[in-house]
Amino acid sequence: MAVTNYERLGATDTTTTKTLLHESIPLTGTIVSGTYGVFPNDSNIKNYTHGMFQSVYDYPYLSSSANHIFDLTVGFNASSPISGTVGITMEAKKLNMYNQFSQVLLGYTSSLNAIRDFELDLTLDQSGSRMKEALFVNFSRLLYKDEIKKGTFSIVLGTGSWASPFTYTKTLTDASASSTGGTTNTQGGDYGILYSTDNVGRGAIFYQAGIAILSTSSFDLMSDFNSGTGYNYSVSQSLGTASISGSCDALRHRIQNISFNNTTEINSAIYFCRIPHNKYNYSSNPTYLSASQIVVKNIASDTPVSYITTVGLYSPNNELLAMAKLSEPLRKDPNNEITLRVRLDY
Repeated sequence: MAVTNYERLGATDTTTTKTLLHESIPLTGTIVSGTYGVFPNDSNIKNYTHGMFQSVYDYPYLSSSANHIFDLTVGFNASSPISGTVGITMEAKKLNMYNQFSQVLLGYTSSLNAIRDFELDLTLDQSGSRMKEALFVNFSRLLYKDEIKKGTFSIVLGTGSWASPFTYTKTLTDASASSTGGTTNTQGGDYGILYSTDNVGRGAIFYQAGIAILSTSSFDLMSDFNSGTGYNYSVSQSLGTASISGSCDALRHRIQNISFNNTTEINSAIYFCRIPHNKYNYSSNPTYLSASQIVVKNIASDTPVSYITTVGLYSPNNELLAMAKLSEPLRKDPNNEITLRVRLDY
């Protein structure tokens, strides 16, 4: 004879909590370039026929073990000095990439007919100028989970010669950002400023979107940001003359290290299932009774005993929604009361 009565949960029997889990993510420059093949033809780098971005994997991308870690691309605004110059390579695609990131992360201006560019109230060069040319690092959801933890992002860029890029380095961090301040909110979520060690804004990190935007100002003083047989390009020349993949290769060549902590948000509903002393002292197992007699009793006057092994959560229509198993049976009789704490994570 199965028990058909239920204990109704009241407002004081339920509560909710939120837990944030963090994981440290280190990405070394050797993975980005040099580990799997001879740069720039690394087998963990995938270039596409459309040529609009480049994907980086942690292992040769044709392998079933490969994990996508981030995408790279470059772009510039229509008001950039590069735009409209004679001989620009893939100009339409570079404009499209810039506009796509700007529209997704910043939205439109108040006129509703113009996409905002990356001003972001950054004062990147401390004079209020905008990022009209930018390098984009779009991290995989596999890495940043629900968001990048504020105040943990760091990228080390090589600013030396093409032959020895890490003779000189520039570290960009969002160290001024934290969960309680130092960030700004826009359509694409919260973002923080990436400052170099000389306290100059050089980019931004969008935490929920998992996108780092690097200003070309980090490489402005270099004549060989991108170099090959018979040419040396500054960063502006590379964005204008080289293909998107070529500029992405140049950026990979100068990434020494990337590190951040990701965040996984776990929301929980907690139910306090209270078992009164005068209820549930009989098992719901049909074999508990024999000829309407409690078989576990030797004498009729004995105290009834049951063992609780499972908790079920039901809808208002008595439909089973979730079930929790106890690690071991709990003895229940009229002499005790039990409160079981059931947590449902989602």
